[in-house]
Formats: sequence, C-alpha cells, structure tokens
Amino acid sequence: MHFAPAFRRTALASSLKLALSAIVLGAPILLTPTVTHAQAQTRAYDIPGGPLGDVLGRYGREAGIMLSFRPELTEGRQSSGLKGSYSIGGGLDALLAGTGLRAVLQANGSYVLNSLPGAGAGANVLPTVTVTAATAADLPPAYAGGQVARGGGLGMLGTSDVMDIPFSTTNYTSQALEDQQARTLADVVVNEASVRVLTSSSGFSDDFQIRGFSMSSDDVGLNGLFGLASSNRMPAAIMERVEVLKGPGTLMNGIGPANSVGGGINIVTKRAGDEPLTRLTTTYESKSVLGIHADVGRRFGEQNRWGLRVNSVYRNGQTSLDNGRQEFGLGALALDYRGARLRWSLDAYTQRENTDNFRSQNGFQTGSRVIPDAPSGHRAIYNGTELMFRDSTIASRLEYDLSDKVTVYAAGGYRYGASEQDFPAARGTSAVSPTGDLSVTNAWYDAYSRTKTGEIGARTRFNTWGVKHALNLSASRLEQEKGNFFLSAPPASAQPSNIYHPVKLTPMTGERHRPGKASEATLSSIAVTDTLSFLDDRVLLTGGLRHQRVEMDAFNTSTGLRTSSYSDSTVTPLVGFVVKPLANVSVYGNYTAGLTTGSVAPNSAANAGESFPPAKTKQYEAGVKADWGPAMTTVSIFQIERPNSYTDTTTNIFSYGGEQRNRGLELAAVGEVVDGVRLMASATFYDAKQTKTNGGLNQGNKAVGVPDHTLNLGVGWDLPWVPGLNLNARAIHTAKVQLDAANTIQMPSWTRYDVGARYVTEVAGRSVVFRANVENVFNSNYWLASGSFATVAAPRTVLLSAQIDF
Repeated sequence: MHFAPAFRRTALASSLKLALSAIVLGAPILLTPTVTHAQAQTRAYDIPGGPLGDVLGRYGREAGIMLSFRPELTEGRQSSGLKGSYSIGGGLDALLAGTGLRAVLQANGSYVLNSLPGAGAGANVLPTVTVTAATAADLPPAYAGGQVARGGGLGMLGTSDVMDIPFSTTNYTSQALEDQQARTLADVVVNEASVRVLTSSSGFSDDFQIRGFSMSSDDVGLNGLFGLASSNRMPAAIMERVEVLKGPGTLMNGIGPANSVGGGINIVTKRAGDEPLTRLTTTYESKSVLGIHADVGRRFGEQNRWGLRVNSVYRNGQTSLDNGRQEFGLGALALDYRGARLRWSLDAYTQRENTDNFRSQNGFQTGSRVIPDAPSGHRAIYNGTELMFRDSTIASRLEYDLSDKVTVYAAGGYRYGASEQDFPAARGTSAVSPTGDLSVTNAWYDAYSRTKTGEIGARTRFNTWGVKHALNLSASRLEQEKGNFFLSAPPASAQPSNIYHPVKLTPMTGERHRPGKASEATLSSIAVTDTLSFLDDRVLLTGGLRHQRVEMDAFNTSTGLRTSSYSDSTVTPLVGFVVKPLANVSVYGNYTAGLTTGSVAPNSAANAGESFPPAKTKQYEAGVKADWGPAMTTVSIFQIERPNSYTDTTTNIFSYGGEQRNRGLELAAVGEVVDGVRLMASATFYDAKQTKTNGGLNQGNKAVGVPDHTLNLGVGWDLPWVPGLNLNARAIHTAKVQLDAANTIQMPSWTRYDVGARYVTEVAGRSVVFRANVENVFNSNYWLASGSFATVAAPRTVLLSAQIDF
C-alpha cells in the first residue's frame, strides 16, 4: 500500500501545529502542586487519640503526605489525637509535641520522623514503615521505585490507597511507561502475570486477558468512562497513569460495551502542572520506523488555575514484518481548570494509522492434534494485507465541592472510530495444517463505531454514632452504534499457501460500499455504594448495588431493517472488607459480579423468543497486602464463575446453563528492594475448568485459552559507579493452553526475555534521557493464543529514543 500524500501532510502538519501552538503559550507546568503551596494549605482534622503510630498513620492518610518512620520510635507511645484546622507542618508539630520526635521535610515533599538531638533514639535497626495517601484532587504518589503508584481510581468509589481497598489493583506511572518506551497500552499491562496480551504488535488490535477471561480494547476506560478508547489500540503518548483492576468491576464502572468480566483497565490522561514543560523525543523501532514526539505543557491565569497539555506524535517506516510499513499520527490536547471548589477538564485526541502487512489471527484444522511450529515473526502469513484505522474522541469532566464533605460531578464524551482492512480467511479444512499449509480466500471488512456516554454522581462523607461513611451515588448511560461492510472473494479464488513461505494475496476486486448499521446498544444504570470505617480506619466495609439495563437492536447492514430487539435488566452487588491487624498489613476480601449482555432464545429453540437478563459472573476473592516500606507484597486467591449460553441437545431449550470456573492464586512484589534496585515480580497459578456443559460433554476439561500458570520478573539497577545509568531486564512466561473444549489440541508454552538501559545526563545545560530496549532478545518464535485462534509473536525488536527538555 502506498500512503496517501494527503495523509502524510495532514498527520505531520496537525502534529506540528499542536506542538507549536502550545510552545508559544508560556507559563509554568508541573504534574502536582508545588511543595511550598501544599505546605501552606490548612484543613480541619478530627483524629481521636490512640497509639502514636496509628494516629500518625491516620494523619498521613488524611493530610495526603508520605510519612516514614521506624516502628521503635513510636512503640509504647500514646497520642491525644488532633482536632482543629492545621497546615501540614502545624499538624505534625501538634501531634509530636512533647514526644522528643520531629518530622523532617524532604526535598520531594515527604517527611521522615527522627528523634530530637539528645532524645536517645536508637539507631536505624528495623525497616522503615511508610504511611501515605493522596488528596482527592491529585494523583496518588508513586511507590518506592517509581514504577507503580500508591493508589488509583475505582470508578464511582473514587481514588483510594491500595491498602484501603478490598480489591487487587496495579497502577502504572508515567515513569514506567517512559522507561519501557511503551508505544501502546499493550506494552504497559504486559508487566503483570495476571494480565496477558493476546495479540502481537502490528496486529489489527490489542486484546487482553485478565484472570483468564478475555478483554477487548472496546472495554478500556478513559478517565473512568467506557466507549471512548480506540477499538484497535490506545497510544501511550497520552497516558499519565494506567490503572488495572483484577476481577469484575461492574459495580464500580457499569457494564462494558464488549462484556469483559475478568477485570478492567482505565487510562488516566496527562495534565499540566505548575512549571513549564517542553519535551521532544525522537524514536526508532526496528526495522526502520522513525518517529518524533512533542509533549508541551503550560499553566496560566490567576494562581495557575488553567492548564494546557499537548502531545503530538508522528512515526513512519518499515516494520519488522516482511514488506511491512506503518505510518502513524496522533494529536492530543488536555485542558483543565483547578479552583478552590471547582475542577474541570477537557480531553481531545485523534489518531490515524496506515499499515502494510499486519499480523493476523490464524485458525488450525480441527481434526489435527498437532500445532505447527510458529514461523518467524518476520513472516506476513497473509502477504499483501492493508489496514487503516482512525479514532477521534472528546471528553469532559466537572467536579464541584458543595462543602468540605459533599462533591457532585458530571462527565461525558463522544467517540467516532473507523477501520478499513483486508480480511483474508483460512478456516475449516482450509485452516493451517500440521505442516503449515493453508488455503486463503481474500476479503474486505470495514467497520465503524460511534459512542456517546455520560455519568453524573455525588460523593459525601459523614459520621453516625462513631462510624464514618463514604457514600457514593452514580447514574450512567452509554449509547453505541456499530456498522460494517463485508465482501469475500469467490471460493474459487482461494490460494494455496504456507505459513513458512506465504504467497502474495490476490488483490480484492468489486465495489467497496460504505459500512451499514449493524447494531445499536444502550447501557444505562444507577448505583449506590457506602464504605463504613471502624476502629480508627482499621476496619473498612464496602457495600453497594448497581441496577443495569441493557437495550440492543440488530440490523441488516444491507437493507437497514431491524432483525432483532432485546431489553432487560438486573442488579449486581458488591460486598468488600479491609482489616488492618498491623499498620502495614491489610487483609481484604470481596464478593462482586460482572455482567455479560443477555440474549433472546433463537427461533430454532423450543423456547424461541424468551428474553434472558444480563448474565452475572460471580467473583469470590481474599488476600493479604503488606507494605514493607521499600517493597509491597500481595497474595490473593480468587474464584470467578462465568455462565455460558447453549441450546440443550436433549430438550432443545436455550438457556444460560453452561459455566466456566476460573480459580487462581496470585503472588506479587513491587518496589525498590535495596537502594538502586527496583523489582516488579508476579506469578499467577490457574485452575480453570468447564464446570457445566451442554449434555455434560467436555465437562471437567480445562477452559480454552487459560494457561496453568504465568510468571513475570522485571529488575532494574542504578549502577552506583556510573551516575544516571540504569540497566534493566524482564522475563515473561506463559504455560501451554488448550485451543479446543475437548482438550485435544494445545498451544505450547512460551518465554520472552527483554533487556534495556537508560542514561540520564545533561547536554548544553538541558536534561537529556537516552533509552534503549530490546524486546524478545533471543528472537524466539512462538504463538500467542486468543481463544481458538493464534497470532505469531513479534520478533526481536529494538527500541531507541532520545528525550530532551527545553
């Protein structure tokens, strides 16, 4: 495919215009308020007395500061608590008066607790305990090592510290994205064992698996709203944080348009702060994709209340696929206002990608028990494909504090996305054989989606008889229209080919029509939650209900006539608890549910026309989180039961009588284990089975596409004798998976090794960061499984970049 000159000019011009317009604005930027400004602010406290360590911990959470101390400093000491309005420093002074201790402000805004001279404090014997929290207006601070944050957003539950929530979450920071040179969302979430990317880079789209259940890009959230992220892939250039929730999140976020139930991913977009930022990054990706990324931010107006952040990206060149080429353009704008009571933001982004030869998903002949060895990652199995996709989104959010304890909010957005692609197929007896042979029929498949979404809600905090409440109310609505056009070449045009020596596709001929409307969906809900806090925040109980309604209509794409209609509703619950037996330990558990869209019994069934409510996927989970100061560890166990529909072979009755049950054990550790050494390690062990099947056939067999175990290990090391130099390495392993319900065909296990380096220095007085990463360093050839289909993984890929701040 030859890229249209008009697109070249438009994409590059748009990127440069966005960058240059932001550069000339002037005024300061910083990602969070300055330390001095934060120290001067005062707020009211009502903290009861108790052990000094516990009182300081609660103060740290309410003040939104990082406070570190050795346990022996506070052991055996009592505090009378704190009541009244104080600045951060004033509150610490009041709490520590007469104790012989003092809190020392650090350069990064945190505090360290020390003994006053002559107070007889012991030496640094025990590990440091760290207590931290974040104000509602700011992102939670980064944890030790900087790769993940101390907390993140949970939909209508708001933003919380990880130690205070009854779920397992991971919140990646911008530092993690930048140091790994993430190009898309898939490059970020691959860092954890409970999440797997099911497709390869340079494919049609990024698809994920969380806790053994698939999740498409359609169900990725953008600043808490569904339907605004690209159906293909999301660019990392617009991301400040990536929040991953493991387990169903329907109660917090509502049902996703693509019915994902294993977990959720939310993107937090970049914002401007209080110091100027003008950053230019040049990039290289093998084979020869060159790129440039401009990131510009300014704050302006009284007290820097207005902020503007602009990101623009342009890449073009030959990909690692044979005869592959990709051109990509992105423009993104983020505008925000932060007042004393009012907060407002506006996000807009548009992206377009043109690709020659993309990595396809492939099926295997069902009669065979043998999977052919994966070909080279450089091979384009369907040689001659073309893909174009584009997305445009605009979204806004408004929050207003009616009082210190009541906040109301509203959010909404609109997205339009479209794609055009060659859609060759080799299925059934024409699918890939044990020797790699296949017979290919070319086709066109074009699609579009249009989404409007909105949410309103309120949060309030109050006390009743000594019990603190955090009450949340929310209502949401999502309207989505999808359409497509499909045209296949005649069966007689099928071409014999081989995955190791693919032939050139015969180009499609015929009339290519505009896609016709295929479906309309409306997802609406109302929800309420309440988090109760007892015993000085040592016990937290969360409960909630969401009433979800689903309305769907299907249409004939050629005639526009409605072919089916569906409308039903159900209620999903949430019960969760957190118990803190120690200041640095949280024991948690939850029962929650996910939803998949219900359906109507087909005309061929005995109960034709019967409507079924959205099907509930139930999760039971328990775990322990421990914050050791330099590192945090998590152990969790879970069981997720997802119903499946089928028409009974004996009674001919359609129902949701099937079930897949995924049980699992998760282990994770993250942090800076010793000075200069960062760790991100995780492991997940699955017992995933088909527990209820049609007529008992295959019952008890392993679930399709779920590995027995997955392992991740990432390590980074700051070399002490070369200031500014960091070396890092990562290993990702996935065990074999089943490709069919009968468990007769398996996908082999695979392991990928990555290495990298980062060097921070100054050039001509400017801060410069050089990065180099090599993914799949041993150039291993392996398949990535997605249900019963598979994609060849990308080969060895070299990523280079040079970042300079002006």
